[in-house]
Amino acid sequence: MLTMKRFNTSKMNKSWYFSLIITLIFMTIGCAIILPTDPYKKVDLFVHKNDVKPSDFTTKAISGAPLSLTKVIEIAISNNPEISAMHYDVEAAIARQSEARGALFPRISAEGSYFYNLDNQRLIPARYNGEPGVFSEEIISGDVVLRMPLFMGGKLINEIKAASLLRQSVENRLARTREELVFNISSTFFSILAQEHIINSLQFSQTTMEKHLQQVNDLISAQKAAKVDQLRTEVRLSDVRQKLVREKNTLMLQHRLLANLMGVEEISPMFTLEGALEKFLPELPLKESCLDLAFEQRPDYHASRKELEAQTRRVDIARAGHLPTISLFGSYGRRWAEEPSEQPSGTKDDEDIGRVGIVAEIPLFEGGRIRARIREETAKLAAAQERLRKIELQIRLEVETALLNTTSAFERVQTTEKAIEQARESLRIEREKYELGKGAILDVLDAQSALLEAETNYYRGLTDFNIAKVQIKLAMGEDIK
Repeated sequence: MLTMKRFNTSKMNKSWYFSLIITLIFMTIGCAIILPTDPYKKVDLFVHKNDVKPSDFTTKAISGAPLSLTKVIEIAISNNPEISAMHYDVEAAIARQSEARGALFPRISAEGSYFYNLDNQRLIPARYNGEPGVFSEEIISGDVVLRMPLFMGGKLINEIKAASLLRQSVENRLARTREELVFNISSTFFSILAQEHIINSLQFSQTTMEKHLQQVNDLISAQKAAKVDQLRTEVRLSDVRQKLVREKNTLMLQHRLLANLMGVEEISPMFTLEGALEKFLPELPLKESCLDLAFEQRPDYHASRKELEAQTRRVDIARAGHLPTISLFGSYGRRWAEEPSEQPSGTKDDEDIGRVGIVAEIPLFEGGRIRARIREETAKLAAAQERLRKIELQIRLEVETALLNTTSAFERVQTTEKAIEQARESLRIEREKYELGKGAILDVLDAQSALLEAETNYYRGLTDFNIAKVQIKLAMGEDIK
């Protein structure tokens, strides 16, 4: 009776321990790590040794001497957050490729387990007929396990090739992002140079009209002009002043945009730029030659091709799901019997055990998952083919647009340059006529406005011309520097 009571007590203690373990397991489900990664903490990972760290460029780098276009591009490439993000994307792609290659090598792991059984279990299988064994309800095991793939139906090889193609795609995306950044930098740079010329024209027009207003006042004092001439001049002068305020505000916004592209937070005081707007029209290649160069050089086009090729590998990976897989398996470890219920003389409550063999797995029924995966990857392949066709059409559009914009902008520059000379001569004549009392104040003011408009159109056309020349290089995938 006493023995039965102790047995029941032992059973109750084991049940209590077993319940505690199950409770702890359910309580810790979903706990990934005690100290999770802070998403806002700066990651100190610079994968390219030649890259300049963003912290190397501060406000001091853009608040001193005037910056050339080459210097601005250099700072932007080293400091622009999108470029930095793309570098990390490349590093992630390289890591994925290494991960895919690692699947070819053996996997060695340490595995441990604890099992509480409702019925007594033998510690290790019998090695010969009639071998006495150790039995226990609780068995603890620890093993070193080796697994190595031998045949996977081409799945691992295709995963490696797909990862390699995707890495090349990301590298091409990085190259295209750089080209687009350089184009945006150049466009903003040229716009700022032109905006400064426009502001200078407005300031010159303001100074000229202020002098003209003084002349009108002198003529009114000498009773050689009417009061209405003074009012009309002041109205035009006020209009020039508000235009000057608006254009200065535009210049500040352009500086802010350029600083944003450079990855710089503070721009006070505004940095100065050095450079000139070119009027030289290079010999433009034929459209077909430009298209051939674009398809040969455009990184984004090559990126789409690599993504398409990678997707074909994914289709092959999905198709490999129908094939058997063969793996090498080996393990060695020990088994422990906790409080064995049966332990014959000459036996131990701990034993080593090992095995090695080949495991083959043949899919017989997967509920249609393999076929669905193949359909999914095939649909993605068709989508990638259409995206490649889309970028081919986009390249044709961008090349043709850039060529037309260049010739159109050049013609505008030639036309407006002549218009400036004519407007200056017209203003000189109207001033002389007014001073001699043979002209009207409205003619002088109109001539002044015509000169200002001609100069504004000229510098904006010159900006469009310089941007269009850079746009041709961007469309063909050439180095813009």
